[in-house]
Amino acid sequence: MTTTTTAVIDLDLPGATISRHVYGHFAEHLGRCIYGGFWVGEDSPVANVRGIRSDVVEALRAISIPNLRWPGGCFADDYHWRDGIGPRGSRPRMVNSHWGDVVEDNAFGTHEFMDLCELLGADPYVSGNVGSGSVAEMSDWVEYLTRADDSPMAALRRANGREQPWRVPFWGLGNEAWGCGGNLRAEQFASLARQYATYTRNHGGNLLYRIAAGANGDDLHWTETLLRSFDDLAADPAGSAGPFQAVSLHYYTMAGSWSDKGDATGFSTDEWYVTMARARRMEELLTRHSTVMDRYDPHRKVGLVVDEWGTWWNVEKGTNPGFLYQQNTLRDALVAAVHFDAFHRHAERVVMANIAQTVNVLQAMILTDPDTGALVLTPTYHVFAMNTGHHDAAALAVHLRDVETRAVDATELPLISASASVKGDTALVSLSNLDAETDRTLVLDLRGRDVVGHTARVLTATALDAHNTPGQLDAVAPTDHAGVRPHPRGLEVDLPAHAYVTVALALR
Repeated sequence: MTTTTTAVIDLDLPGATISRHVYGHFAEHLGRCIYGGFWVGEDSPVANVRGIRSDVVEALRAISIPNLRWPGGCFADDYHWRDGIGPRGSRPRMVNSHWGDVVEDNAFGTHEFMDLCELLGADPYVSGNVGSGSVAEMSDWVEYLTRADDSPMAALRRANGREQPWRVPFWGLGNEAWGCGGNLRAEQFASLARQYATYTRNHGGNLLYRIAAGANGDDLHWTETLLRSFDDLAADPAGSAGPFQAVSLHYYTMAGSWSDKGDATGFSTDEWYVTMARARRMEELLTRHSTVMDRYDPHRKVGLVVDEWGTWWNVEKGTNPGFLYQQNTLRDALVAAVHFDAFHRHAERVVMANIAQTVNVLQAMILTDPDTGALVLTPTYHVFAMNTGHHDAAALAVHLRDVETRAVDATELPLISASASVKGDTALVSLSNLDAETDRTLVLDLRGRDVVGHTARVLTATALDAHNTPGQLDAVAPTDHAGVRPHPRGLEVDLPAHAYVTVALALR
């Protein structure tokens, strides 16, 4: 049995621009994300450019990675940047106490990260140390990276082999200051954020977009405290926000509790639905935090940056529990799709998002096999690939009618999720069937412009926990979707059970 839903889209009524930066990424010194993921060293038999793994770079360039956040995460507030510059053989070591209690040799530091960003064509997002660092240390790091003249830090950079400064647009003021970043009260951190922002200066033409460490989940008090710390944001509609320009938000999706988050594979159908309901909670969080921000910032000068999001499962058996290595299945792909729909709908406030994390950690785009050296693209990677048409496009409202729901986790879960955007004479519609068992049919009621052509892609698999491995690289991979046909109102789309579908439209 199939059920028909209608999605009404006015193609001639574009909304806020969906920043490409909501498709951002996150790389922490955690497990095998940096070492064995991005960084293999110049002497590795794995193909590399100056120690950076070539196939990882190629895969991320293929999905137009817009920005990369580094060095953490919790690691950022233990990281002292001077330990990661100069000759690698003489760099001091440290203990990574947050993630596996392993010794960090600082082989991958500032120059290596900036080299990586240049290879990727991605904007760097540097997360500064507020927890155990100092104002002067962070100020010097900005100068080291971005100043062009003969200042002390610019001279030090040149001595370490880099003549010209880098462009660093995004700068994080701490991470999870309510937890691993210092266990601070919101009022304490608000004062620190103003102070640190003041001393992270713009040098030359490099204008910093400063992002203050924001709330955990539904901590609206934290967001309100940060917004109240601004000078009057309502006074001048044309003015800019200062001393920082954005606040962050962290939220992870899991099927269980913090102590037993659920397994990445072998889960039940009930766990599938619980996961989808909890992924949908991002919509509620964005609405609630945006409402608080609107009260103090009616002109929306301050951005909301969701710089940690994604699924968090129990680690794979036999792996270091501090390395957060988990498998990535079709379920994770649908979680990503649900999040992107929410980000698109809140494009007027959500200016950036960073999935946790890019390689080998949590909801990764890429898994690298330590035994064979194989590179595996995960189902989540394919959602990013299918959505590149949304980058810097104008959001379109999608009005869903006759959507069935399912009672899950003390809430009603809509079984269809959708979003759309338009850019010039093209539009992209993203559709998710969250029903684990039932195929559905959806009518795209397309209004305001003529549709002169369409193509479609589908991502699905037989099993809910299907995933890619070195032996089966394409167990979950997108294919052309033939289940789209003309309809008196526009197009009719077949949505298989547990599937993600994108429909690209040519417009006139």
